Amino acid sequence: MESKILLVDDEKDIVDLLEEILQKEGFHSVQKAYTGLDALNICREYQPDVIVLDIMLPDVDGLEVCKQIREFSYCSILFLSSKNDDIDKILGLSYGGDDYITKPFSPREVVFRIKAQLRRQQYQTALAVNDAVCLTAGPLSIDKESFRAYKAGQEIGLTGREFLLLSYLMENADKIISKERLYEQVWGEYSSICDNTIMVHIRHLREKIEDNPSAPQQLITVKGLGYKLKKRID
Repeated sequence: MESKILLVDDEKDIVDLLEEILQKEGFHSVQKAYTGLDALNICREYQPDVIVLDIMLPDVDGLEVCKQIREFSYCSILFLSSKNDDIDKILGLSYGGDDYITKPFSPREVVFRIKAQLRRQQYQTALAVNDAVCLTAGPLSIDKESFRAYKAGQEIGLTGREFLLLSYLMENADKIISKERLYEQVWGEYSSICDNTIMVHIRHLREKIEDNPSAPQQLITVKGLGYKLKKRID
């Protein structure tokens, strides 16, 4: 099935340039939107696999658009912004974004990152057909077929990225997983991911699975080495 891309930016020249390059790279199912409201309406109907989303839009800003999209879609969202501040990047990720690209940018870089997101989605799909459909670790359990996670029998609301991250950690429970390995397996790349990205996602995941996220008992940091999800909690 052909991958579907939605480009959202009020600068028409940027959108048209990205569309042209994507089509040259073999992406022929591309939709465009110039406002936040149009993006939301198109997203509901079109159900894209990846959205390239400008933060500064004339009506609804991109952060709010992302927040609303996350209510009905787990598609990958790549933010575009003229701001190159770590705080803005972390804010974008906290709203449910998967990547952050600073303007001015190379259109080829955007295409590379779109492809990386699609590779990640292919890995996520492969999880569902893995022999071990259900996994457990302490009070946690996941059903990779329905993409649902539970803590002590109560469903946990995870984003698509958080589910993929938790799935990989549970598949490798009691093993120390380096940041590099997580980047490769969960994001599908390494070099273009900022160091804060994984920290933000780990923090959000802890907020949902730990009784006390500031003193985690199950998803722990192994200083200088990476992270480990314990199979059992003492």
